[in-house]
Amino acid sequence: MFKTVTLGSIGAAFLLAGSGTAFAAEHEDISACLITKTDTNPFFVKMREGATAASEELGVDLNSYAGQVDGDNETQVAAVETCIANGASGILITASDTAGIAPTIQRARDAGLLVIALDTPLDPPEAADATFATDNYEAGRLIGAWANAQMGDAAEDAVIATLNISLAQPTVGVLRNQGFMEGFGVDLGDPNRWGDEDDPRVVCDEVTAGNQEGGRTAMENCLAVNPDINLVYTINEPAAAGAYEALLAIGRENDVLIVSVDGGCPGVQNVADGIIGATSQQYPLDMARLGIEAIHEYATEGTVPQPSEGLDFFNTGVNLVTDDPVEGVESISVEEGLERCWG
Repeated sequence: MFKTVTLGSIGAAFLLAGSGTAFAAEHEDISACLITKTDTNPFFVKMREGATAASEELGVDLNSYAGQVDGDNETQVAAVETCIANGASGILITASDTAGIAPTIQRARDAGLLVIALDTPLDPPEAADATFATDNYEAGRLIGAWANAQMGDAAEDAVIATLNISLAQPTVGVLRNQGFMEGFGVDLGDPNRWGDEDDPRVVCDEVTAGNQEGGRTAMENCLAVNPDINLVYTINEPAAAGAYEALLAIGRENDVLIVSVDGGCPGVQNVADGIIGATSQQYPLDMARLGIEAIHEYATEGTVPQPSEGLDFFNTGVNLVTDDPVEGVESISVEEGLERCWG
């Protein structure tokens, strides 16, 4: 069942951490680190905005770090070590190598820092004190359920391509893919993997690296496998834009339904323009804002964030964005999506 998460004060979601918690002396000199995969991706730029605004409001000294490219674990490791050496109260991190960073994260926790994974859980998830993220499975389920209702009786004969991010599994991409499958009514194989479903409607699974060029190439490859594809799931909106380019090139841009996840302003505009039928919108600014609030409460009161009810992470919210709502699937309009994009 779809639920809208209220993004108010996170304090109510905290529990006392216990006697081992390190407190900032006199509640002063509280500092935090934000470590993102890169500093150019708009998703991470929005995170930095949220962290900066919350830090200024709460009087937290914020230091931001980023890898040179997505996958740059070495730079992220160095950033964590710097945060430990500088006596930070906590770290917010979107890890490039979720397993590779874990030993360094453990050193930070051993030193008394609160570590919160943003958007992407560590491997294993308990390597961090908490994870603040979109419910990516629900994001996928929403677009799958919407697509099924939108297609109506034709959904029984859908010809589906899935354009994923990479071969690495399990990942956030797996959650989105498997949520989409459940929402559309495809029986899952291993829920921790994509591409192992035996439903004949799923005719192609490709990878895109999450960018527009990769999305176009992946769509071209899938059309070569089956030119009758009429429903495309994409890991994110840049991949969706690339898929649309491939369809436009063969004159099929109007008879293939594309659904996606992210909800950035360009992606929501693509929904407005009819390139994407619907997208699930996440809120990275709130992830980081709430993360800074959590570090502040940890430093001043010794509390640590707890998962949302029924989940193993703190859910920072997701909404389906479309101007073609369907019964039984809650959504917000494109106008509201543009007002809220990534905020």
